[in-house]
Amino acid sequence: MSRKIFGVLLLAGLSVPVTVIPARAHHAFAAAFDADALVTVQGVITEVKLVNPHSWFYIDVTDAGGQVHHWQFEAQTPTGLMRSGLRPNFVKVGDKATIKGCRARDKTKEIGAARELILADGRSFIVGPKNSTEQEQANRAGGN
Repeated sequence: MSRKIFGVLLLAGLSVPVTVIPARAHHAFAAAFDADALVTVQGVITEVKLVNPHSWFYIDVTDAGGQVHHWQFEAQTPTGLMRSGLRPNFVKVGDKATIKGCRARDKTKEIGAARELILADGRSFIVGPKNSTEQEQANRAGGN
C-alpha cells in the first residue's frame, strides 16, 4: 500500500513542473494585424523562416530616398505552405520579390501578415489568409 501511495505522490510531483511552464500564446489575427490597412512592398528577400506556428519572410525595401526598411511578414505554417504545393527553397535569400498583405496594428513597426508573394519572374504564391475585403467580395459574389 505504501508503495502505491509513494508512486502516486511521485507521479504527481513530477507532473507539477509541466503544469507551471507558461504556454506560448497564439493571438488572434485581428489583435495583431489590421485587415483594412493593406500594404504592398517590393524588395530583396533577406531571410525565410519556415517554422511553427507561422512562417516568416524578411524583405529589405529601399524607399525613394535610398533608405532601406527591414520588413517582416508572417505567413502560414510550413505545413500549410506545403499543402498549397510550396516546397522549402521556393524562394531564396537574394530573390527580388513583392509581398502583399496587411500591416500590423502597431504602425511604428514594419511588420505585416503576408497574403501573396510574387517573385521577379512573375510566379505568385498565396502564403497567407485572405484579407477581410477579399473575403467580403467572395461572399457577395457567392451569394453568402
